[in-house]
Formats: sequence, structure tokens, C-alpha cells
Amino acid sequence: MSTPAAVARSRAPRAADPAQRRDEILATAAECFMVNGFDATSIDMIARRMGATKGLIYHHYPAKADLFFAVIDYGMDLCFAAAEPAARQEGDGAARLLAVLEAHAMTMMESVAFQKVNTQGVEMHLHGASTPGQRAMLARLTGRRDAFEALIGGVVADGVRDGSLAVDDAPLAVKTLLGAINWMTIWYRPRPTDTPESRRGVAGRIARTLLAGVASR
Repeated sequence: MSTPAAVARSRAPRAADPAQRRDEILATAAECFMVNGFDATSIDMIARRMGATKGLIYHHYPAKADLFFAVIDYGMDLCFAAAEPAARQEGDGAARLLAVLEAHAMTMMESVAFQKVNTQGVEMHLHGASTPGQRAMLARLTGRRDAFEALIGGVVADGVRDGSLAVDDAPLAVKTLLGAINWMTIWYRPRPTDTPESRRGVAGRIARTLLAGVASR
């Protein structure tokens, strides 16, 4: 799947490739859900923003809730894709946690629409899971969120074992660290002057600030 930024920049009114069209639908839906919320966003609205028909969207996603969950799912894909390599890199637990936190902060900035839907969606829109398939998707997404916390928790546990982190309650620490970074979806907004380098600088400062709270003195 293309990156959200690339899809947004190159959105074509008549993309022929089905995978490209799905990417376009997801990127447009993420923007609409971010701005308007689940209830106020309609398939009509998403189709108009794409310059497409409702039928095209329904061809890929049978209901608005299915599309909403697909946006969340892709947001999670992006989080895992960034955090997993950082968690596996060389170094003690503190160094790896710093890398994971920086990677996660970068993901928040580079795909803010997907991540805003991701962090707010599951809890706020349980009522959207109205069919057995949607309820199964919701359960799978909840499991993926738990798995992401477990990924970070494993790094924290390694840091406690090697003495680089001082944490009494690892699950609580993980929720606190992720909560701080996920809150970026509330205050961060892309600016025309943003560059990959400037975002990396912000991500690094956030990661170092958070690490200071759990690192061994």
C-alpha cells in the first residue's frame, strides 16, 4: 500500500489499479473521518472528495463501518511497520525504547489522519460494529492494539532486566508512554514548512523527554 502522503499528493480521479484505488479510498476516508467524525461522515462525502461514485466505494467496502475499521487497520499497519524494526535493533532496553518512541512519534506525524482515527475510533464507535463481520473486525483490531502494547512492553521488560530502565509497573509505563505520543493526534497539524528532518527533530525531542522519565539514573 502506498504511503498516505503519496496517495494524497497523487490522487487521480480515475485510478485503474484496484490496489491503488483502495489506497485512495482509505486516504480520503481517513481525512473525512478525522475532520468530521464517524457519524457526520457519509459515503457520499467521501465519494465527492474523491471525484468518484458511491458504487466504487461500496465495491471495496460494503458499509461505512467496514471502511472505518479498514482505516484503523491500516493506521495500525503503519505503527507496526515503524516500531518493529526499532524494537529489534541492537542496544540495551533504553536505547531500543528511545528508537521505538521516536519511530512511533514519526508515524503520528507522517500519517496523522489515519492515527487520529486509530487512537479515537475503537472506543468511540463500538456502535459501528453492527454485523458479525464487523464485530469480528473490532475484536481483531482490539487484539492488534494489545499486541502493539506488548511489543513496547517487551522492550521495557528488557530494559528493566539489563538495568537501563527503572520501571516498577511496566504495563502502566507502556500505556503512559503510548498515551503521550498518541496525544500528538490532538495537537499536531502538518504545516507547509514541515520536512522529514524537522519531523525527526520533533520526534527525537519527544522520545528523549519520555525516556528521561523511565531511564535509570
